[in-house]
Amino acid sequence: MPESWSSRFDRWRLNWFPAYRGTGARIVYIADDWLEVRVRLPLNWRTRNYVGTIFGGSLYGAIDPIYMVMLIRALGPDFIVWDKAATLRFLRPGRSTLHAVFRLDSRTVADIADEGRRLGRTTRDFEIELVDDDGQVCFACRKTIHVRCKAAEKRAQ
Repeated sequence: MPESWSSRFDRWRLNWFPAYRGTGARIVYIADDWLEVRVRLPLNWRTRNYVGTIFGGSLYGAIDPIYMVMLIRALGPDFIVWDKAATLRFLRPGRSTLHAVFRLDSRTVADIADEGRRLGRTTRDFEIELVDDDGQVCFACRKTIHVRCKAAEKRAQ
């Protein structure tokens, strides 16, 4: 799916957001429906650590907010979405530009919304990997995302 003008503007805004900009990563693509986002993390003077590979903080910072923002956009204003936990695995040193592709399918989003409306809240785990140009996985992360339904919260009160 091609980028729309709206998703291009969102990409530009996120890339210039100081906390994300500081990671050294750049979002290179956002699908119009926010169900796919692509990220690039180059090895350069800003992301290089003491031993010449990509700094661990840059690795995690590059992927940290993406699934949360994707779900905020996909679920809409009726839901509150927060990062809850992350498990990081440093598998090999990042010695070149790394890439990540974040994907959600519409069925997963619908399941999260249904469960959130029914139970008031839900959590989901998502896996993401940063890979080099040869397809070697350098960094893997499991993100746990917490979703709460505003309407279900009001009904409970």
